[in-house]
Amino acid sequence: MTPAKSSAQPEHSWTTGTAPGSVPLLGHTLALWRRPLQFLASLPAHGDLVEVRLGPSRAYLACHPELVRQVLLNPRVFDKGGVFDKARQLLGNSLSVSRGEDHRYQRRMIQPAFHTPKIATYTAAVADDTRAAIGSWEPGRTLDISDTMHALLMRVAARTLFSTGIDEATIDEARHCLRIVSDGIYKRTMAPLGIMEKLPTPGNRRYDRANARLRRIVDEMIRERRRSGADHGDLLSTLLRAEHPETGKGLDDGEVLDQVVTFLVAGSETTASTLAFVFHLLGAHPEVEKRVHAEIDEVLEGRGPTFDDLPSLEYTRGVITESLRLYPPSWMAMRVTAAETELGGRTVPSGTMILYSAQALHHNPELFPDPERFDPERWLGDRAKEVERGALLPFGAGSHKCIGDVLALTETALIVATIASRWRLRPVPGTTLRPEPKATLEPGPLPMVCEPR
Repeated sequence: MTPAKSSAQPEHSWTTGTAPGSVPLLGHTLALWRRPLQFLASLPAHGDLVEVRLGPSRAYLACHPELVRQVLLNPRVFDKGGVFDKARQLLGNSLSVSRGEDHRYQRRMIQPAFHTPKIATYTAAVADDTRAAIGSWEPGRTLDISDTMHALLMRVAARTLFSTGIDEATIDEARHCLRIVSDGIYKRTMAPLGIMEKLPTPGNRRYDRANARLRRIVDEMIRERRRSGADHGDLLSTLLRAEHPETGKGLDDGEVLDQVVTFLVAGSETTASTLAFVFHLLGAHPEVEKRVHAEIDEVLEGRGPTFDDLPSLEYTRGVITESLRLYPPSWMAMRVTAAETELGGRTVPSGTMILYSAQALHHNPELFPDPERFDPERWLGDRAKEVERGALLPFGAGSHKCIGDVLALTETALIVATIASRWRLRPVPGTTLRPEPKATLEPGPLPMVCEPR
């Protein structure tokens, strides 16, 4: 490694390095494909800015929180590109992949649906759906908590963001399609040459069918809402009534559809996976679970949780934050330099891929001592103040930060409190957690046994 000075940060002596294990022609592509979580977590040991070879191309992983902030807070220089260009083919020019003025306009348009007063109105539906979901649980029953949480969050998304009264059968069908589409998006964005998705393989045909069906379901929702003219105060109503501030032009049905599909992917997949990780961690750490139960019992006194209870559930929120640290939903992303620039003391040419990874940050022992240990108390009191700025990055940062981060945290806390007030969930003996890095970080199957409290 060679130390270098950054003109933007003259007081910091940046270190740069090169990732080991590059192979001819492929570079580090195989390592990123076969064991991406372990590979990314190993790179901070090689420098603040680490060179990675993606085939013949040179990319850099920003490993230091301050370098990641420079990338995320300067979208004009570090622009969306690379995998985002391929995702745009699948998600349209929706909020998650748009850039520049388009992104600023879309964010202003959609933001009111995620203001705190609006989020507070969603919480009754979240609690109702959670109580309904666990109403059929029985002592000793084994369930896949991952699948159960995905089913629950699909219903929550349908009610809170797109409250259209969809029947249960259609919600289940949409959830099935969404899992296939989400997995397909990841495979297509990661495929280096863009050829595999064009082949008539069984997996590609399954993806095409699921994508078409999901879009038909959403299209029917949009058409029915336009026919009714009703304003439900949800995201769908916001989208249908949006107008460009200069032209006054609204979104057509295709543009609305792209936004809805994007929010279904982001709004249900990430929160569901986080919840599955949380319940697995609680089941594997009885002493932490006992403390969560005690806090919930003290705050709720036997009633169901509300939005106003969440600030009092401090330890429970620490458990959720620690779960997000260990298993960040957005485990890796990238930007592309729009012009020659300097990063970490290196001159970086225009068109260079800059990677950043919550997985690498969150498992860096320089940022989080004993990083593999589940320790919710990292986020309590003075210890929380010791965490370096930008070291925790579950939702991104800057103008492209996840617009639904507060909603996701609110939903997660409400669901954990609702379930934990009535049930313990025990991992089936022999169960091994194997996180699956896809479009988001998923837990895979997690069978757990229901025990009433």
